[in-house]
Amino acid sequence: MNVRQVIPRDAIPSVDDPEFGSAYDGDDDDRVVVFAPEEGPARAYPIRYLHYHEIVNDRAGGTPIAVTWCPLCGSAVVYSRDSDGKTLQFGVSGKLADDDFVMYDRETETEWKQSSGEAIAGELRGESLTVLPAGLLSWERYRDRYPNGLVLQSPGGESEASGPGDDPEPIDYDEEPYRAYFERDGFGLNAHRGGDSREWNRDDFGPKTVVLGVESDGEAVGFPLPRVEVAGDVVTATIGEIDVVVLSGDGIHAYQNPAPDYEFEHDEGPYFFADGTRWHAASGESEDGRELTRLPARRLFAFAWQDDHGADSFWSPE
Repeated sequence: MNVRQVIPRDAIPSVDDPEFGSAYDGDDDDRVVVFAPEEGPARAYPIRYLHYHEIVNDRAGGTPIAVTWCPLCGSAVVYSRDSDGKTLQFGVSGKLADDDFVMYDRETETEWKQSSGEAIAGELRGESLTVLPAGLLSWERYRDRYPNGLVLQSPGGESEASGPGDDPEPIDYDEEPYRAYFERDGFGLNAHRGGDSREWNRDDFGPKTVVLGVESDGEAVGFPLPRVEVAGDVVTATIGEIDVVVLSGDGIHAYQNPAPDYEFEHDEGPYFFADGTRWHAASGESEDGRELTRLPARRLFAFAWQDDHGADSFWSPE
């Protein structure tokens, strides 16, 4: 693992006192990370804001959570902030580990790799954060699915992501600091800065292919979006002892497969037919009022999943 200091600590400021409301000033197709606690309203965290902050320390429905986003890795993961009997608050260390940003906690100074949730240095080294169920939806889909849901309000301030240098500059959320990076073929920090990309030694899919990673009982499987699409937009698998159904439509989403006789078939758009009714891939909700159980998962680029789990950790058809 290659760990290097790239910018000063906290040059990208975490959001530590988030404020929420019902209104959002972005577009309908803006992507938001969605966390729906067991108690209380769902919460949306716009990627448009996370580009400049990367971490939101929050407490949703009584659960202390860290909503994390690594733009270089396309990695959206929501973690529990409880670890080793402590409730942690995270900041951006300014370091990268294999082009994935490194978080640190302010209680123990431990450093954590964002995409894996693994403590890589410090007092809690070897510990792993718990992944919580979360989805990446469009703002329009979130608003329809959760009409009483809340959305993170504009945090404001300054961030290193706002300018070309290492010093924080005033944030303009209408800017798209990673647009060119998402559009070009290269990957990693050097590619983002206009230099040479890291090598990618496989031709079945690209390094920035979207992958949904699911882990259970020590087993980790990454589902590349193109492979799920070729399989008819639906894949079933057993990971550890969990029966999983992965649906592609308005993104890619993993749910607990409710019963062996639920045979999901793609209907149209983001809808699937199973057990006598239609289900929406992004919300996991059926037209007759049932709801699939969303699984803890990591949404990220293929290169980051491979860095963490190896070249043979991707799902492929038998």
